[in-house]
Amino acid sequence: MSDPTPGAAGAAVADTRQAVLRTDDIVGGYLPGVNILNGCTIEAFPGELIGIIGPNGAGKSTVLKAIFGQVQVRSGTIHLKGEDITGLKANKLVAKGVGMVPQNNNVFPTLTIEENLEMGLFQKPSIFAERFDFVTTLFPELGKRRKQRAGSLSGGERQMVAMGRALMMEPSVLLLDEPSAGLSPVRQDETFLRVHQINRAGVSVIMVEQNARRCLQICDRAYVLDQGKDAYTGTGRELLNDPKVIELYLGTLAADQGH
Repeated sequence: MSDPTPGAAGAAVADTRQAVLRTDDIVGGYLPGVNILNGCTIEAFPGELIGIIGPNGAGKSTVLKAIFGQVQVRSGTIHLKGEDITGLKANKLVAKGVGMVPQNNNVFPTLTIEENLEMGLFQKPSIFAERFDFVTTLFPELGKRRKQRAGSLSGGERQMVAMGRALMMEPSVLLLDEPSAGLSPVRQDETFLRVHQINRAGVSVIMVEQNARRCLQICDRAYVLDQGKDAYTGTGRELLNDPKVIELYLGTLAADQGH
C-alpha cells in the first residue's frame, strides 16, 4: 500500500480521478426528527484505504449504514462511481459493487465456511469457483477449513469469514464496521493485516475503527467525525501528528488501546 507523504494526497488526487464512493453533506438518522449525521462528506478514490475515527456517538457506524441503505438519508447524496445510490437497498448495492461487513452477527453460525461464502454470491452463483479461489488465495485458512461450521470459529476467524463473504461479489468498495472490536491485541493485528491485504488486492476500503491510532497508522487518508460531521481530514500520518487531533481525540480514543 502506498504511504502518502503529508500534504500530497488530497486535492491533486481529487482533480484527476473519480471517487469510487462519495457522500455529500448527508443528514440522517434512525428515528424521525433525530439526526445522527449532520452534513457528513467523505470520499474514497480507487485503491484507497480510508479510516473513519471519532468519539462514541459521533456517527461513525451510522455513515456506513447510511451508505448501505440501512439508515434513512434525509438530505445529501451518496454516489458510487458517479451514480447516485442514495437510499438504495442492500441487495441492489451489493449487485452494484458495495460490500459491507457489520460489526456483529456477521456470519451464519450453523453453516460451514464454504456455505457462508456461497451466501455472499446468492445473486450470482455461477462465479462461485472463481471467487472462492480469489478469497482463499487472500485467506488460505478459509480454504483449508472450508467444511468447518462458522459457529465453532473464534471472533477473529469469524471476522475473516465475514470479510471473505463480502468479497465474493467482487466489490469495488468494502465497508468495514469496527473490524477489531472485541479482539485481543494479537487478533487485532491479524485483522488489520487482512484489511491491508484486501486493499492491496485492489479493493477500496472504508473502515470505521475505534482503535484510532492503529487505524491512522495503516490508512491512506482518514476522517475524524464529531457530532455527525467530518471535523478533520488528512493523511493518516498528518492526523497522527496533528496537535488538535491528538489533544481532542487520540488521547481519549487510544488511552486504553495501547500504541
